[in-house]
Amino acid sequence: MTDMPTWFDAIDRRIAAAMDRFGEPALRISLMVIFVWFGILKPLGYSPAADMVKATVSWMPLLSPDGWLAVIGWWEVLIGATFLFRRTVRIAIALLALQMAGTFMPLVMLPETTFQSGRWPWAPTLEGQYIVKNLLIISAALVVGGRVRR
Repeated sequence: MTDMPTWFDAIDRRIAAAMDRFGEPALRISLMVIFVWFGILKPLGYSPAADMVKATVSWMPLLSPDGWLAVIGWWEVLIGATFLFRRTVRIAIALLALQMAGTFMPLVMLPETTFQSGRWPWAPTLEGQYIVKNLLIISAALVVGGRVRR
């Protein structure tokens, strides 16, 4: 029985080493898939978030809400594409930082859409949950960005 901890430790080390080796590339690929997939839906007119995005940007100058929706969608595709390659991760994170500032705006500008009636701030709607889950995306980007110099 005394060999069990050593055996377990060896297995644990192998698993942890594999997670360390594949975790960052998996995060980059996951971020790419999410941003390209959800981003391309916006200019193609298939995004379930389109109405919320357009309501959020309706005050912005230069373009119509539909125009901003397309810009945001293509911006997200660009974020995804730049996460795919290690040498462009810094660009991805800079683009993501700018995008995330706008992503959280509906929580403030459209609380009637992002929180259940009378339950602000502790009970988000499905749309609100969609926005809050971006905290995980930010955390994943921090991990990827923290490894860019390795």
